[in-house]
Amino acid sequence: MTAFGALLQSPETIIMILIGVFLLYLGIVREYEPLLLVPIGFGLILANSLGGEMGVVPSTDEIMHMSLLEIAKEYGIMNLLYYSLIKTGLLPPVIFMGVGALTDFGPMLRNLKLAFFGAAAQIGIFFVLFLAIAVGFDIKEAGSLAIIGGADGPTAIYTTIKLAPHLLGPIAIAAYSYMALVPVIIPFVVRLTTSKKELKINMKEQDKLYPSKRPVKNLRAMKILFPLMMGSIVAVFVPSAVPLVGMLLFGNLVKEVGNPTERLSKAASGGILNTATIFLGLTVGATMTADAFLNYKTIMIIVGGFIAFCLSVAGGIYATKLYNLFARKKINPLIGATGLSAVPMASRVANDVALKHDPSNHLLQYAMASNISGVIGSAVAAGILISFLG
Repeated sequence: MTAFGALLQSPETIIMILIGVFLLYLGIVREYEPLLLVPIGFGLILANSLGGEMGVVPSTDEIMHMSLLEIAKEYGIMNLLYYSLIKTGLLPPVIFMGVGALTDFGPMLRNLKLAFFGAAAQIGIFFVLFLAIAVGFDIKEAGSLAIIGGADGPTAIYTTIKLAPHLLGPIAIAAYSYMALVPVIIPFVVRLTTSKKELKINMKEQDKLYPSKRPVKNLRAMKILFPLMMGSIVAVFVPSAVPLVGMLLFGNLVKEVGNPTERLSKAASGGILNTATIFLGLTVGATMTADAFLNYKTIMIIVGGFIAFCLSVAGGIYATKLYNLFARKKINPLIGATGLSAVPMASRVANDVALKHDPSNHLLQYAMASNISGVIGSAVAAGILISFLG
């Protein structure tokens, strides 16, 4: 009945359990992305509890032709959850709907010019795509690795499900770990790429010197129209991104409509989002068995993900530098550094760095414009990768 014999035959599972405990430590004690790292860590421990039949088995032709009832009977409850909720691609768009219901696009709509830096910050994705191919990943695996540079966990998971599901565990861990390390990574890249003079650019002073010629007169109407217009544009140009971007915009629309759809907004951002997060974390953790995780590719994913993340931050910074060469109204490079999808942590970190150089330089609202656009940018980048590589 016990698992002692199995542990002696497979000592590598002890390493995996220790990794799970470490993830729990990061989530509980250090409070790094606790909503995801805690269920992922616990799911990892469950998957490596030998004899418990809680680990997700690799997909085969046989499994793909089995009914959900047959999967549950043959392989257990965790495989039922994985193949019904994750393999189908259901949970990441549902989570995006909840994120949309929590997101205020107001800062971006008031500063649309700054939204372009959210696009520039996706450069790390495409650079690491080719780098990963050069070191031995096949093209679909390279796309799944590269999307870590978008700094968006659900997007990374969705892309990996479509392109390289066997890498789901390590890519999810890398994506969420680096998102948790945003307070460390952004200041590190900023120190390497900017000067003190650039970091002291005060956005409010720039607004006074060069006021906007077209101020937003009816922000509420624009907030309601924006999901409709953006959804239409994405549907035409990058239809493969619609599952993510469309659900994000729908969640945001029911939020901005107000009282008539308040119940929908609360459901999307409350019970539905929390339930989806729990099952996403547990099932992703359950894919991380010793055979799937302890290998050369996992190490390369951790390294490549870090490079993609840093290059994305640097891409946004250098985009602002390029803009400043030709514009009278200067932009603080920290705004470009927030072109990631890690909302709102990246903006808070950028604001803290700015205040250290100038206590009056509050640029949180400006950083949010780039930061929020990065959410859309990473989802569009994922759609492009899925279209070309899937």
